[in-house]
Amino acid sequence: MIKTKPFSIPKDIVQQAYQRVKDNRGSAGIDEMSLERFEEGRKEHLYRLWNRMSSGSYMPSPVKLVEIPKQGGGKRPLGIPTITDRIAQMVVTMTLGPELEQVFHKDSYGYRTRKSALEAVGKARKRCWKYDWVLDLDIKSFFDNIPHDLLIRAVGKHTDCKWVLLYIKRWIIAPYQHTDGSLTERKKGIPQGAVISPLLANLFLHYCMDEWLRMYYPDCPFERYADDSVIHCKTEAQTVELKEALDGRMKACGLELHPVKTKIVYCKDGNRRKDYSDVQFDFLGYTFRARKAMNKQGEYFTSFIPAVSNKAKMAMRTKMRIWKLHRKGGSDLTKLAKLINPVVQGWINYYGAFYKAELHLVLDHVNRLLVKWAMRKYKRLKDHKVRAINWMAEIAQRSPSLFAHWRIGVKPLVG
Repeated sequence: MIKTKPFSIPKDIVQQAYQRVKDNRGSAGIDEMSLERFEEGRKEHLYRLWNRMSSGSYMPSPVKLVEIPKQGGGKRPLGIPTITDRIAQMVVTMTLGPELEQVFHKDSYGYRTRKSALEAVGKARKRCWKYDWVLDLDIKSFFDNIPHDLLIRAVGKHTDCKWVLLYIKRWIIAPYQHTDGSLTERKKGIPQGAVISPLLANLFLHYCMDEWLRMYYPDCPFERYADDSVIHCKTEAQTVELKEALDGRMKACGLELHPVKTKIVYCKDGNRRKDYSDVQFDFLGYTFRARKAMNKQGEYFTSFIPAVSNKAKMAMRTKMRIWKLHRKGGSDLTKLAKLINPVVQGWINYYGAFYKAELHLVLDHVNRLLVKWAMRKYKRLKDHKVRAINWMAEIAQRSPSLFAHWRIGVKPLVG
């Protein structure tokens, strides 16, 4: 007599999940098994995982805890599941995700198909022209504080699949393992870094915030990317009321608005001239504030628009320092271009979408690093900065597509 598995999980979805995890790369969990090592025994590993998930005997390993520095100081806890656990979580994400995608709000942009951070920035830009006030939200330690009971209740509203519910319950209570091997029990929160976490985070905030706003503040549109959100209001009084009400709502859901980082912002520009303490905010790597702009008639005016934020600029400059281009004397310009172009092009694609001039000022620093490299590499250019700038400018004129930032016109100027 052939024994049937209690859970019917197709083998091919496990294979598809593995391919997605492989494409996403990532480091090893507590078992120290890399993707390369997993690939060597792929068939055996995937069959064992499928067999355990189908039988209900699959139990996740503890989550490797890594603390990474935050730009504003302090450290952010990052949870890294094993590759096997990441594949299992991807199986559930692929199963539950399409169902949840149908119910998520149109202005929830984080980690969703056919949605992007730039789309959220663009929508916020348009709404800041229409609405005078913004509530800039910061949820204190969001991922670490999500209540498990409310989360499971939200999942249960959208699936009665027993194995999906079973494994989500096991993942959210899997302990953290520290570098010394000690374990920390988890009674709330979900790990940042886990495959399933973005989907669960979106679902929790869908009910905690998105649906609440739709029901009680339908005239206050918002943009949300995971836990990064801004809400638009018509008046200061409406914004103050919303802030107080949303603070109560968050507390009822086990969360807390950051008392300092959550702020009311006045979208001051050429027409809106009220004096107010906060007249700018950051959202998804962009700073929204009053800036000079030009209309179709070529006339300048002051508009409330986004440009690359100071935090993003600092991160780019830090990356440039890590390159240490001036020390790569054995390289030529083609090799340097191959090294930095993918990164610089990524910056251009994202931070060049709005108010490009601000990004160009940052990218011009790449030219200064290239000039510094040339002065170090060639004796005839040593201690001759103007000569080195002119030499680099001539190359940019002959080969304007060699470096990604040269292609958009950020080239060395003849001294």
